[in-house]
Amino acid sequence: MSDHDIDPTSPRMAPKPEVTKIDGRELKPSTLMMGYGYDPVLSEGSLKPPIFLTSTFAFPSAADGKRHFEGITGKRPGGADGLVYSRFNAPNQEILEDRLSVWDGAEDALSFSSGMTAICVLMLAYASQNDVIVHSGPLYAASEGFVAKVLAKFGVTYVDFPAGATREEIDAVLTKAKAQADEQGGKVCMVYLESPGNPTNALVDIEAVRASVDAAQLDCPIAIDNTFLGPLWQRPLDQGADIVVYSLTKYVGGHSDLVAGSIAGAKKWMDPVRMLRNTMGGICDPNTAWMLMRSLETVELRMNRAGENAAKVCEFLAQHPKVEGLGYLGMIKDARQQDIYDRHCKGAGSTFSLLLKGGEAECFRFLDSLKIAKLAVSLGGTETLASHPASMTHLSVAEGRRAELGISDNLVRISIGIEDADDLIADFTQALEAV
Repeated sequence: MSDHDIDPTSPRMAPKPEVTKIDGRELKPSTLMMGYGYDPVLSEGSLKPPIFLTSTFAFPSAADGKRHFEGITGKRPGGADGLVYSRFNAPNQEILEDRLSVWDGAEDALSFSSGMTAICVLMLAYASQNDVIVHSGPLYAASEGFVAKVLAKFGVTYVDFPAGATREEIDAVLTKAKAQADEQGGKVCMVYLESPGNPTNALVDIEAVRASVDAAQLDCPIAIDNTFLGPLWQRPLDQGADIVVYSLTKYVGGHSDLVAGSIAGAKKWMDPVRMLRNTMGGICDPNTAWMLMRSLETVELRMNRAGENAAKVCEFLAQHPKVEGLGYLGMIKDARQQDIYDRHCKGAGSTFSLLLKGGEAECFRFLDSLKIAKLAVSLGGTETLASHPASMTHLSVAEGRRAELGISDNLVRISIGIEDADDLIADFTQALEAV
């Protein structure tokens, strides 16, 4: 990009040219996390990026200020260059967004103050009055609630389908959604997926959704919440998704000490969301962005260790007489789900559902007896966490809907951390004795 070919929605100070190849060899994301998007020369030679705690940025001259606002307002072609105000963007967030793009092979990325901020601003950017959103189920309860309760206030309706739906079933859902949109005087504005679904680990066939959307000639993005497996174990853009969504609070942040979110994809899909974020705010703060850059340096190590631990723990749990079943991607029993896993996933992850023999009382006894694992919501941290979705994260979901989605009273969601696997097995052993 030349100095005169500046993107109007992404004001940047250009760092030195990035080294992404050596002798034709593409450098891996884990290598690029150590410096991608950052030029020490721009920050007094500091090896790590400083935290830029500023709300506004000084113009070199009044003429530069005029040029910047001429670009923002469209009075001059070529867009805006440089930084002006931290509601729009700032150095820490820019570097973070560059590095997030690397993991998913995306053209552009945007950071937000939480995963739900990312999801809400994304949906608001694409949904207009009387539109229809098509989504998979289950979704995280807050995501589902935003569609069903908040967007509904503006005449936006939805059609949903089960995560494991076939191409034919997805075709039928899109046909229904198009008819619904025509009747309302709107359009199908987005296909929103969550795969694996929270908390059941149900997988969506992204390739089938892509084929269905193309066959239906829908001009709308396919967005997917990739929090459970991303960025290491699944790259949905490779399977045909347009936008990948994260709660960075989880595996990317990975230390249970921050809240943030992101989306990534082609610039044509990011630009409308960026413009709405510029207006509404919701960008993640510089300190959180800095912490996320720290976390991205070790995300591969942490996720690999947690994944290895989960495999060992699930091998133990699968044999236990008080365990009715496991929703673990390393032990799929359904042929259709296994086929999706083989085509889409690079690993089984470390978050799974544990089905105990019994119900809520047995689950509560198990949870209250844990000594290493912490009784807390969220996932993807260095520590092992366990929770009871039916009475906690998904309590707001109607009982019939919970049953339909497989979120039963005997389901415990577990996120395995990076502790010693044998110590975790010892903890689960003694906790199951209380059931």
